[in-house]
Amino acid sequence: MPEQDYRLNDAEVMDFVVKGYLVLKPEFPEGFNEYCYEECARATADSNPGDSILELVPKLHDVWGHPMVRGALVSLVGEDFQMSGHRHCHVNPPGTRSQGWHQDGTNQRHHKVRTVLGFYYPQDTSADLGPTMIVPGTHFRNCPTDRMATYAHFRDQVALTCEAGTVAITHYDIWHGASRNQGDRVRYMLKFLFSRQGDPAAPSWRHDPEAAAEHAHILAARSAACGQSDHYKERGLRREMWNHLLGAGAA
Repeated sequence: MPEQDYRLNDAEVMDFVVKGYLVLKPEFPEGFNEYCYEECARATADSNPGDSILELVPKLHDVWGHPMVRGALVSLVGEDFQMSGHRHCHVNPPGTRSQGWHQDGTNQRHHKVRTVLGFYYPQDTSADLGPTMIVPGTHFRNCPTDRMATYAHFRDQVALTCEAGTVAITHYDIWHGASRNQGDRVRYMLKFLFSRQGDPAAPSWRHDPEAAAEHAHILAARSAACGQSDHYKERGLRREMWNHLLGAGAA
């Protein structure tokens, strides 16, 4: 039996282009997520180790090496993608205030998928436990952090509530922030960065030109409430991103 191909299909890549994120639910061995949770607690007990979290919790390699997760990463940032040396264990203990909205990117508008963020949650994350909040489609919108600090809630914001072991992959520029933890335990989120090494020459997902044509309407869907003018502009930006991912000469 051939090995399963975990790369994304055309509809899934288009959905990522439109929304700027996708959520994966890989299966890990029994006790894996609980182990990672406990190790993150030990690693951050005295201070946050920052980039050293992978050395302190080497089991995290298994998250990013999972076939489903790797398949999605290959689909979005190419077969030769690289894990950045920057990573962080975000600790959200009970009683915290909501984090301000921000973009991790450098506000350079390029309409390409050069870098993605990978979020791994080692515990069940309910709405009261301070889940990560994101605003779909905002990877096409630049906004300085000091301006974003004046915003509280957006009508179409999404709370990444999830089961333990969930991995979310987002565009580097998506608007996001941690919400207030009103629960009774610490919420951990492991953030890693993955970047492509060059412009794509061909699709790196399970591309089928006929299927892509059938699903082309996805690129015209609204990701969030916005004015007609903004929606018109976004449709053009999505097409630029899609064409770039297809690579030179691809259908």
